Amino acid sequence: MFEQTLSRIGAALAANGLPYMVIGGQAALLYGNPRLTRDIDVTLGAGMERLAEVLRVAQGLRLRILPDDPDGFVRRTMVLPAADEATGIRVDFIFSFTPYESEAIGRAKGMDIAGQTVYFASPEDLVIHKIFAGRPRDMEDVRAVLVKNSGMDLAYIRRWLAEFDAGIDRGGFLAAFEDILKNIG
Repeated sequence: MFEQTLSRIGAALAANGLPYMVIGGQAALLYGNPRLTRDIDVTLGAGMERLAEVLRVAQGLRLRILPDDPDGFVRRTMVLPAADEATGIRVDFIFSFTPYESEAIGRAKGMDIAGQTVYFASPEDLVIHKIFAGRPRDMEDVRAVLVKNSGMDLAYIRRWLAEFDAGIDRGGFLAAFEDILKNIG
């Protein structure tokens, strides 16, 4: 069920020239431990100026847009939530055009999913996203990804987490990462 939906999303985004990467639980399944996830999170290398295109892509995929005012909702949250009519799978399109997200999308790994290349965040970028989110489930995912993926570029992870620490008040991202590394070593 998820494979077919991922494949369709990957094909539609590629056909419309929308750069993207799958993050969240679907990427954690790829690089970490099996776990239950009920949604698909897709980071787009695009800002609000491409909302109309994304809405057309969603319509072509037969995704029901969840907010009544998608334009206002995306302006406030930078997320367009939708649901697959056939399966009920939730799909969140996350608009992002930061230097970090641009670099992460450029590093995304193409995987064959049901005959379609679908781009997933690299293991390093998944770790960064999960550390940033910071929930207990995310930290478990970080541990699993680090254990199962040897040879990860830890300097890349540290560089971005340090930049986030410097730019965001709540910070502590790099320290959280180092604590996890210390406890799995």
